Parts: sequence; C-alpha cells; structure tokens
Amino acid sequence: MPLPTPQQKVQQVKMFGGSYGTVVLTGDTFNDAYAAAMVENEQFGKTFIHPFDDDFVIEGQATVGLEIVEQTTSPVDYLILPVGGGGSAAGVSTVFKKLSPQTKVIGIELLGAPSMGTSIALKTNTTLKTIDSFVDGASVKRVGDRNFEICKMYLDQVMAVPEGAICQTILDLYNTQAIIVEPAGAMSITALGLLREEIVGKRVVCIVSGSNNDITRTPEMKERALLHANLKHYFILKFPQRAGALREFVVAILGVTDDITHFQYTKKTNRENGAAVVGIELKSPEDLAPLIAKMKLHKFYGDYLNDKPYLFQFLV
Repeated sequence: MPLPTPQQKVQQVKMFGGSYGTVVLTGDTFNDAYAAAMVENEQFGKTFIHPFDDDFVIEGQATVGLEIVEQTTSPVDYLILPVGGGGSAAGVSTVFKKLSPQTKVIGIELLGAPSMGTSIALKTNTTLKTIDSFVDGASVKRVGDRNFEICKMYLDQVMAVPEGAICQTILDLYNTQAIIVEPAGAMSITALGLLREEIVGKRVVCIVSGSNNDITRTPEMKERALLHANLKHYFILKFPQRAGALREFVVAILGVTDDITHFQYTKKTNRENGAAVVGIELKSPEDLAPLIAKMKLHKFYGDYLNDKPYLFQFLV
C-alpha cells in the first residue's frame, strides 16, 4: 500500500491477514504500490490478485448490489456509488442494470483524480498524469480495463466531487450521526448536495464503502472543509516594523467574528516592513471582500495565498 495509507487501514489488514500476510508501504499513490507489487510478483514468482481489475473481484463486489435489491421493498430511483479503480462500480452497476434497469446509477469520483469520467468522455481507458492522493481509497491514475468496459455501458453518469466537500461530509457524519467514514466512502453522500433538485421525492441509495479513517487526519480534514467553504483564508501581510502594529491590525482590520488561526512572522526584510503569513477564519464567505478592502486601505495587504496552490503549500 502507498505510504500515506491511514494507519487504521494498515492495522486492519495486518489483523485480518495475521501470519499469512505482510504489509509493505511504498510510494505515494496506489500506482506506485502497484508497480512495486508487480516487481515482487515477478521476482518471486507469486500470483498477483488485482484489487479491482479482476473478474472474480468484480463479481464479489456485485454482491453489494444483490443485497440492496433484496433489502429494498420499493424500486430504487437513484443508486449513487463511489468510483476509484472501478471494481465496485462495475459489479454493482451490472446487477442493477439486470435486476433494476429503471434505476439511474451515478458514479462519484474525486475531482483531483477523475480517471473514470475522463476515460468515458474520451471513449478510451486513459491514464492521468497527476492525481490528488488525499482520498487514498479512490485515487488511481488509471481504472481497470475490465471495469472501464463495464462502467461505460452501465453507469448513467459520472460526477466528480471536490476534496474539501468530502471532508465536510466526513465531519458532518461524525458530528450529527456518530458515523465514522473514510474519504472514499463519503463521496456518494457528498454528491447529494449537487443532485439536490434532481432527486427530490425520489428513492435514493448511497453506498458508503468504508470507515478506515485515521483520527490524526481530522485537523487536515477540518482545514480542507473550511477552505472549500471559503471560510479559511491565508495572506502574506506587510507589517510595519514598529510597536503596536499587530494591535492596529486586530482593531482596524478584523471584524468582530473574524479569528486569526495562523500567524508566522518572517525575519525583517527592511527597516519599514516585515512580512507575515496570516490565516484568518471567517463566519461567512461574504466577509472576505470587506476584510481585503480594509487590509489595502491600511496598507497591510501583500498577497492572497488560497488561489496560489504552490505558494500555499510552501508557506502554509
């Protein structure tokens, strides 16, 4: 498995595997781990079992579809399921198109790793050059060849959801329902907001596919959720090199509900001004424009970091 895999998932695999398996963490993404596994397979003559591009794996995943059909007393109008490599999407969509053909099956993938949607749009299985690996259970550069052929026939629609919205869903499920869900498992529920008008009055089933969520990632998820909601903002600010500058900033610039959550003063750059990286959490997205206006009026404003991903990653 890749190195960023949550420790809970690693420990679960070790527990179920017992003395029969060894977990090796390597690389940053699934594709890196897959390449390492193929080298191991060839070097020692082992049998490789693909996690999604395999007929038996697809059939096994399809039993989820059978359970849904057996447990629902009325026809399902919409089935919303997560898409990573495409194993579960291929299996479950096949079952529904055979047993419940009127159901609209929608696949949900990560905005930062839209491998299935891209492939279906281009009508050929396509390898992405780069992906966001945050959703470790669904971030693949290329879906399975078998999975692609099935999904392009049986998925009625493929949608992509942003990472920040997924994080908010995870936090909401935990805080309101006491449900622990991993990022890949939260994708289907996250899509409900985008489909709100279309599914009113309909019978909808969402597949929540896993709960391997490392509690140490909670601060990161909260941060991503706030950034997505336009409630967390980072700036490079110019602070005068004199006593009272910070007090002036707090009194003259910040609104009554604004909160400084990050402050990093760099070394003095000249006699008059020094730069600081400042993070501010707002109560409403509408508070951003007045905040920036006051920063510029009082000559504190330097740069806005949220829309500069490389600089943001480097400084924050």
